[in-house]
Amino acid sequence: MTWKILAAALAAAAVFLGGCGPQIKDGGDMGYKQISQQEAARMMARKDGHVIVDVRREDEYREGHIPGAILIPNETIAAEAPPQLPDKKQTILVYCRSGNRSKQAAKKLAAMGYANVFEFGGINDWKGEVTPPEALQPVPVLLIEAGEKRFYASLEKNPAADAFIKLLTSDPLTLEMEDAGGFEKTADLSLPSEGGPAEAEAGDLLLRDGALVLNYGGKPEGKTGQKAARLARIDGAKAKELAEALGTGSVAVRFSLEWSE
Repeated sequence: MTWKILAAALAAAAVFLGGCGPQIKDGGDMGYKQISQQEAARMMARKDGHVIVDVRREDEYREGHIPGAILIPNETIAAEAPPQLPDKKQTILVYCRSGNRSKQAAKKLAAMGYANVFEFGGINDWKGEVTPPEALQPVPVLLIEAGEKRFYASLEKNPAADAFIKLLTSDPLTLEMEDAGGFEKTADLSLPSEGGPAEAEAGDLLLRDGALVLNYGGKPEGKTGQKAARLARIDGAKAKELAEALGTGSVAVRFSLEWSE
């Protein structure tokens, strides 16, 4: 009877101690641990150097996230350890939207050797504080007008394009553009640029040798590899439509910015 009493006492003690500790579900051979969101909240309250990782997309993160969480999208976690997580012994609390991507990310992190990975589901079920959505920054879109025709172009991200945007931010720019070879319109424009070899296509706006170049006829023979900085590309550009709009000889072309969120 004595051993039965002792066994019962040990079992009761285990239940008591388990109720006082974290409610953890082992991820099996996954290498990480699943915890409740209540336990995650308690762990977040500790000053132990933990990190909260949001593995959703950037747009989802910007719509609202757990305060203090850093963004490491699940699809960016591959074979190499994320640079945002240099300490493999650090406590890492992982979540996503509904709990699917967080499990994938936690498994990958554990496989890389992270020893203290805790997955707690999705923000959809989170009862704690969430940051308000971030204000979206307006994005400049280039409007090109020739006569009654209007074309919208997507701006590039490079120093020359940045300088062009800065120029147009104060006032629209109207230039008399001349034919060049039957496939481009050009006009003098002095802007700083660091161009490289550029394969021009119909709809490309380039900065080349101190001139603004609007290509409306595709890649010309003999021009391949010329150094230029691409400023923008007209969305859905068609050579025939551009050629009709720009016509032959000199044409006034107006460049301005519109802002879109």
